[in-house]
Formats: sequence, C-alpha cells, structure tokens
Amino acid sequence: MSERRPVTLITGASAGIGMALARVFARNGHELVLVARRAARLEALADEIAAAGVRRPICLPVDLEQRESVARIGDAMAENGAEPDIVVNNAGFGLLGSSTVLSRAEQLAMIDLNVRALTELSLAFVDSLERRSGGILNVASVASFLSGPQMAVYYATKAYVLSFSEALYWELRPRGIRVTALCPGPVATEFQARAGFAGRPSPDMLTVSAEAVAEIGYRALARGRRVVVPGLASRLMVGAIRLLPRSLLTASVGRYNRKRSRRSD
Repeated sequence: MSERRPVTLITGASAGIGMALARVFARNGHELVLVARRAARLEALADEIAAAGVRRPICLPVDLEQRESVARIGDAMAENGAEPDIVVNNAGFGLLGSSTVLSRAEQLAMIDLNVRALTELSLAFVDSLERRSGGILNVASVASFLSGPQMAVYYATKAYVLSFSEALYWELRPRGIRVTALCPGPVATEFQARAGFAGRPSPDMLTVSAEAVAEIGYRALARGRRVVVPGLASRLMVGAIRLLPRSLLTASVGRYNRKRSRRSD
C-alpha cells in the first residue's frame, strides 16, 4: 500500500469557529478534510482555500449524528490516499430552554453530536495520529466549567468534552499525541440563532471573534497545551468559577439563561 499523505480533519467546518479553524490550518500549510452537512458551504470554503494556491480541501458532506458517519469519513479519506495527523472536533450545537420543555429528540441528537461523535472521532484515528506525532483539538466551552439550567444538556455535553479531553491528554501523551481542549466564551456565530437566543447574547467584553478563537486554538495545540480559554475576561471568569460556591453559580447561570431565551416555558 502506498504511503498516505497527512491531513487535518475538521468537523463543523461550514461556519463559525470551524470555518475560521479551516482557514488558520490552511494558512499554516495543512491539507484539510472538511466535514459538515451543508455541501455548498464546504465547497465554497474549499474554493476559497484553493484560490490561495494550496491543495484544495477534501469536502465530506456528512451528518455526524448518524452512527455510520465516522466509518464513512475513514473510508473517504482512505479512498483519497489520506489519513489524519490532526483531528479537530468542532461540530456541535446547543439549545436554550428548560430541558423538560425542549424536544427530547433534539436534546438526544445534541448528545449524539457533541459527545458520541466527538468521542468516536477522537479514538478512531489514534494509530495514524501516533505515526505522525499528531494531535486532537476538541472544542469545548467556558460552559464546561459550569452547570447550566435552561441549557442543561448543552452544558453537560461540554463538561464531558473537557473531562474527556483532559483524560485523553494524559493517556495519549506517552504515544506522542497532543490533546487540547479549546474552551471559548461567547463567540458571534450561527450557534446563537440555532440555540434560540433572544437579542444580543452576551456582553461585548466577553465576546471573542471566531478568528481569534481559531488562532488561539491552533497555537495551543501546536504547543501541546492541555486546556486553553481564549480572552482575558473569560479566563478571569473561569478563575472566579473555581472560587465561588457551586450552588450560587448554578442559580446565577439559570437566571441569566432564562433572560436570554426567546422561548417561553
């Protein structure tokens, strides 16, 4: 079998942080495999990246909520003579509102995408990551450090991403594989509209651009950092979370999220 070439696999690449990550990795010389459901957006991004004179990314319009999706991604890369040296798990979504009122099917789909698919992709290509001394960048959130009434399932999925990534960091470190959990605060992307936010979702002082988050995540993975929180305000908030009573924080988050919701319970 001929030697496969290394690629960076990025999920959720059709918008927001995922698109910004694709641009950052491409600028730094990585060939890309872009995964998302919206084929037209992936193709447009691939055209943009190729116009800069680099190899055109492989576009895989795959729904990661489907159980066979990771196998399909692996097969497609093999057919293209590629294997990952970096896996970027960015795909995910949230829903704002009471978990007893929100669609149960949608919340279970959130778990499938935010947790199951991320876990499977993190583990599926470990052999090629080891051969190439590569890495895994998992996009978590400052929500990873909190419990979140009115976004209960979303906050829980992001807590899983952080916990899993930190444990994987220590498990894979002896094999030469870097694992970084990227924990951004509010970012102005399509996430807010999908989640159901009303009006402006967060104060300007907490908001960091998708481009800045992507640059910070790229550098953190390159340096082998375990966890990175973009933005001074978000880092200060995470520090405060560790000092304040859990019950007080949870109640405060619940009140804040209820104010942001355009759904009525």
